[in-house]
Amino acid sequence: MFKPYKTMADRARDRKKLKKDPKKKKVFRKRPCRFCGDKVENLDFIEYQRFQKFLTERGKIVPSRISGNCAKHQRQLAKAMKKARVIGLLPFVSE
Repeated sequence: MFKPYKTMADRARDRKKLKKDPKKKKVFRKRPCRFCGDKVENLDFIEYQRFQKFLTERGKIVPSRISGNCAKHQRQLAKAMKKARVIGLLPFVSE
């Protein structure tokens, strides 16, 4: 049988319906900062075992959106890791 072509307005309306689908909407919950929970004021580079889990297997620093650290502690963590790398406590890259 004969099917009429959809107009541009009909196509736009169909796209909007697809975008508003509630099943596809993802809600992310921010993880609590571990250091805030432990009430840590300053991170020291000598305690490098404490932030070993914030390194990937390739030796990169894990971003705060994945690790859940707050901005303050993420900055302190990155600084401490970089100092520990220069001293030789942490590797720059893994083998």
